[in-house]
Amino acid sequence: MTELSLFVTQTTTKSSVGLRSERGPVLLAVMMCTALVAIDATILAAAVPAVVSDLGGFSQFPWLFSIYLLAQAVSVPIYGKLADSIGRKPVMLVGIGLFLAGSILCGVATTMPLLIAFRVVQGLGAGAVLPMSVTIIGDIYSVEERARVQGFIAGVWGIASIVGPTLGGVFSEYVSWRWIFFVNLPIGAVATVLLLRGFHENIERVRHSIDWAGAILLTTGVSLLILALLEGGRSWGWLSPGGVAIVVAAVALLVAFVVVERRAAEPILPLWVFTRRVLIGANLASLAIGAVLIGLTSYIPTFAQGVLGFGALLSGLALGAMTIGWPIAAASAGKIYMRFGFRNTSILGVAFVVVGSALLLLVDEGTSLWTIAGFTFIVGVGLGYASVPTLVAVQSSVDWDRRGVVTATNLFARSLGSAVGVAVFGAIANAKLAQDFRTPPAGATGKLPKTADDAAVVLGNQSGGTEVVREFVRASLTGATHQVFIAVVVLAVAMIVAVLVMPRRSQPLVFD
Repeated sequence: MTELSLFVTQTTTKSSVGLRSERGPVLLAVMMCTALVAIDATILAAAVPAVVSDLGGFSQFPWLFSIYLLAQAVSVPIYGKLADSIGRKPVMLVGIGLFLAGSILCGVATTMPLLIAFRVVQGLGAGAVLPMSVTIIGDIYSVEERARVQGFIAGVWGIASIVGPTLGGVFSEYVSWRWIFFVNLPIGAVATVLLLRGFHENIERVRHSIDWAGAILLTTGVSLLILALLEGGRSWGWLSPGGVAIVVAAVALLVAFVVVERRAAEPILPLWVFTRRVLIGANLASLAIGAVLIGLTSYIPTFAQGVLGFGALLSGLALGAMTIGWPIAAASAGKIYMRFGFRNTSILGVAFVVVGSALLLLVDEGTSLWTIAGFTFIVGVGLGYASVPTLVAVQSSVDWDRRGVVTATNLFARSLGSAVGVAVFGAIANAKLAQDFRTPPAGATGKLPKTADDAAVVLGNQSGGTEVVREFVRASLTGATHQVFIAVVVLAVAMIVAVLVMPRRSQPLVFD
């Protein structure tokens, strides 16, 4: 392992007592930083036609999303370790700087390959902003207060899910799609000023070593793994030589990473995070939460648009009900877990997720949009009660100098769950469509779509084939979405097992 000795900063105590912060301005800054990333997750989707019309590269535009998610996910564990070594503030400021630099570069991009490359910079910034936001909240607020504050953060995501697509459509239609990125600049600037003025860490100089070998192996291995999950079955076949080679290389690199981390003086991702019950249970639950989220956020709008015939805005509102239920539950979770414990509160949340997911199995072509919104609201309530207690339990189980690592690992698990979910749900939906399309009814002439997304596009286009084809595609898409919802229910039930792994009473972890 190559090491570089540095004098870095660390709090003088192992708790948030060593932090001198004006909590109001700091919370506002954290919420603004979260808004940057949350809005960016949805605002670009509405502007894809304008971007493609200007830059070309229609076949490449999915990479605008894949590469961003990839860069964000693989960098989260590294930022978590750095935060425990040099403090939260410098890592957060670096993340904001990268995100804003990437925004400027994306705004001036002249070709689709350049825009994709600059999205990597944005993703690397988001990889720091998200875990640092949650970690700072864990530092400056008590266990009792964190649920309420996490409710504010969840509320930001809820608002962004509605505001993002709207802004994307407005900018692309009336101004320019480039303002989708430029709008980040004033928000990021204000957040930076608030952090510089309001957030202060009492620090001392401590010698640390950087685990370069571990960082490189982890980043490369996870990058290949997530790339295989995101692009498998789309850019290449799952069993193609190239697809198999990527998976084999990813596994080999991750095995090498484990070997290196066992010997590293200060591992970039300590292996003890995979050996403590509270961390294992919480991270498995986060993995499932990420998969459930991506399943619903991907296929509920697809169903609402393709099968029910609603526009993008109303379809987004059906999903927005989930993001309303989440912060409401998150804000009240603190009173519940302080009385009944982290695990019991999480079990309550998972029960809501199971019920809401099971109700989605009743959805068909005659279901109203309001009914779907009601079901997703129940799921959102469950996710709020499940995600906040598991995260707070993780943060409360360690001291300050390990809180960044465990928080980042929990968020990384959610990102990995989303990547796995994209692959699994896509394979399920597309397999169902392929099965139906092998036996089209008489009169269903014309080119049939190959994926669920393509099916929704065909149904959204009034000239997309004959009425017989459209009805056949609509029925097939309904069946494919139903299969996805079954998989979501299975994941929700599996989440119960993950939560039960957590101990009944979470005690601070003792380290040698």
